[in-house]
Amino acid sequence: MTIQWNTLSRRAALAGIALAALASPALANDTAPQVKFETTLGNFVVEVYPDKAPKTVENFLLYVKSKQYDGTIFHRVIPNFMVQGGGYNAKYEEKIARPPIPLEAQNGLKHETGTIAMARTNEPNSARAQFFVNVKDNPSLNAKGSADGYTVFGRVISGMETINKIRDVPTGSGGPFATDAPKTPVLINSATLVK
Repeated sequence: MTIQWNTLSRRAALAGIALAALASPALANDTAPQVKFETTLGNFVVEVYPDKAPKTVENFLLYVKSKQYDGTIFHRVIPNFMVQGGGYNAKYEEKIARPPIPLEAQNGLKHETGTIAMARTNEPNSARAQFFVNVKDNPSLNAKGSADGYTVFGRVISGMETINKIRDVPTGSGGPFATDAPKTPVLINSATLVK
């Protein structure tokens, strides 16, 4: 009887711990919007965090809802760094973008494998439509001060194998880019808000 009681007690305790972990706000992203990207190399889904980067997420979702990303390419691929897209069509014509948004890099999110972030110029508050997905941890992109770093605003939650396929495409010159452009264009057929 003692063995049965100990086994039942352990099971109950483990079940309680599991339920507490599921209820933890740090682990729950039930309300995070999700965007599905359909590409010529497969699909992937990202979830975005408006509680961490509200202006960035609002901007990104406005582009998604207006179909800005449909028909764009991943124009910059660096295998040990990141894959970047959202700004050019297959003819390397830059799509017109809305005004730039403020930098929100000091939000606690880090440049880890699978995170999505906004691309920008050397001007901190210059992000518009282009985004990138980290294919490895890139701590050098994390904010150290108020005017540096790149804003992480979400994470790939499914389809990382598609990102890895994009990462592995042969690259060279293309359009205005002397290097790092896929030799065979990787097209974003659609980006759709699914949640």
